[in-house]
Amino acid sequence: MCNRSNSKDMPLYWPFPAEKSFMRSVWSCSSGITLTTVALISKVWLTKLNYAKIYKAENFHKAVERRSPETALVTVSNHHSCIDDPIISGCLRWRSIFRPFKFRWTLAAHDICYTKKWHGIFFGLGRCVPVVRGGGVYQRGVDYVLEKLNNGEWVHIFPEGRVNMEKTFIRLKWGVGRLVADCQRNVIVLPLYHIGMDDILPNQKPYIPQIKNRVTVLFGNPMEFDVNVKNWKNSGWSAEKIRKEITDTIQEELERLRLEAYKLHAES
Repeated sequence: MCNRSNSKDMPLYWPFPAEKSFMRSVWSCSSGITLTTVALISKVWLTKLNYAKIYKAENFHKAVERRSPETALVTVSNHHSCIDDPIISGCLRWRSIFRPFKFRWTLAAHDICYTKKWHGIFFGLGRCVPVVRGGGVYQRGVDYVLEKLNNGEWVHIFPEGRVNMEKTFIRLKWGVGRLVADCQRNVIVLPLYHIGMDDILPNQKPYIPQIKNRVTVLFGNPMEFDVNVKNWKNSGWSAEKIRKEITDTIQEELERLRLEAYKLHAES
């Protein structure tokens, strides 16, 4: 999500047809083509045209390909470039790229990705769910991806809430805590940290894609909160306190990954 200052009160275009409708079937087919095409381009761009080193990728492959059908997946990462989201799909195995029904859903700022209807159609087909920044953890977009988690699907979150071009400390938004706490299934949270995405697509105009740059992607170990959430609820913790505890724990793990990733990047 690139940064732009628009009113959070602008109309919210909703790109997803009703479930079990004819248009949903058309949308699903179109979405599959869009997701696979973007993932193929991202895979080539990341691994063939640039020098990518991906560490602990097996944690990612296992979570995407081999988790239990009863288990949902939330991946979380830092956000340094507008290209972060599609390039992360470049970390998938080739065979997974041709299984778009397993691809992630993600949240996208409505004042960036949905300012024009044709933009909204494209991002909707890419499973980017519009969300109003500053609209809180209880809004339509967050509810929608929570439904996807309740179906055992994969959701990726940039909990910083914006592209962090300055790469400074930003306290994570509590939306990720709400998704984990309110999901009705077991949830795996898989953190990752990447470096160099803003080198292969700079954040300044004219936004020309670059090649032959180093990129480091470090996946962490899977985190689970199910037992803790149950205990916290039984202990009378408020929903707000639980969300904060989950979010703070994820932030600590992302900070640990950040330090390790920069070390690996310097050595590569």
